[in-house]
Amino acid sequence: MLDYDEEAERYDASRGGEPRAAAAAAAVLDLIPADARDLLDTACGTGIVTRRIPAARDGLRVTGVDLAPAMARRAAARLPGAVVRADGRRLPFGDARFDAVVSVWLLHLLSGPKNVRTIVGECARVLRPGGVYVTTVDKGASHNVGSDIDAVLAARPRSPVHDAAAHVTAHAAEHGLVPAGQGVFRGHGQGRSPRRTIADLRRGWFVTLPPGDPRADGFAAALAALPGQDRPRPDPVFRLRAYRKPPVPGNG
Repeated sequence: MLDYDEEAERYDASRGGEPRAAAAAAAVLDLIPADARDLLDTACGTGIVTRRIPAARDGLRVTGVDLAPAMARRAAARLPGAVVRADGRRLPFGDARFDAVVSVWLLHLLSGPKNVRTIVGECARVLRPGGVYVTTVDKGASHNVGSDIDAVLAARPRSPVHDAAAHVTAHAAEHGLVPAGQGVFRGHGQGRSPRRTIADLRRGWFVTLPPGDPRADGFAAALAALPGQDRPRPDPVFRLRAYRKPPVPGNG
């Protein structure tokens, strides 16, 4: 797995920057109830998406949480006084604290279904009745756009998919959350080129081919033989799912 303290400095520029952040924030907001007033962004990263949420909707207060110190520092610079360094598996908030909870590009990073279940459970715990939890799902599949690069990478060893929509929906149901919508957004600037993919391969982006793995050389050679070494292939399209915490009977 990548070291997100090391990644913090280059994180935004290497992942689509402001255009991608704008697309993500808009898609998230489409799934957030209009009357929401307090939103928690779990694993907020550098805050590049988080800061756009209150800017786009008057009266919506946002709190960001991230475990990586360098990420949390960058987010805090964008959202002074509104970012907490904490582990999403043990959120430092009381029950039913937020009207909405978001986790974008988090669940696919976790090491197993137990951690995914724990994160979803914590998000459900701090969510008020009637509130909505929004998360990305199927992150790995989103990057497969049917390009020649994807054809080369199809033979690589596969990682377990812990953020599959069906699995996340099942975990949500365990914690009393019910499906409440879905959405998509484009990963602007994240279309892969062969040269960039080789660089990502060398630095451990593909967790089943860590740096030094002899198999990585074969994939790098196949990628280097593709035409248009610096031509980005189509951008990925990311998927969101929303889950609602049912209101307490008699309270709407």
